[in-house]
Amino acid sequence: MRKARRTLASACFAVATLIAAPAVADSASATGQVTKIDDGAGKVTIKHGPIKALDMPDPMTMVYRVKDPASLKSVKAGDNVKFDIDHDSSGYVVTRIEKK
Repeated sequence: MRKARRTLASACFAVATLIAAPAVADSASATGQVTKIDDGAGKVTIKHGPIKALDMPDPMTMVYRVKDPASLKSVKAGDNVKFDIDHDSSGYVVTRIEKK
């Protein structure tokens, strides 16, 4: 009986933790400025404001992998851009980028 109570208590705690955890989206749209492009690695560096949907509360400059490296041909360093970004177990990846 004690083991059943402990198991039930553990399960209730796990459910309560999941319910209380803040929700973080898996994707978002944002705007920013391209500071660097690494065609060979398929990466872009973007300076952007907060992206609250992805739990990025502060402005920052980050290097992102790009889903389709060919999309980098339409932008260059210094361009203001609008981009879509996904977050998965391997990190952040820009799924769409276009000049504003």
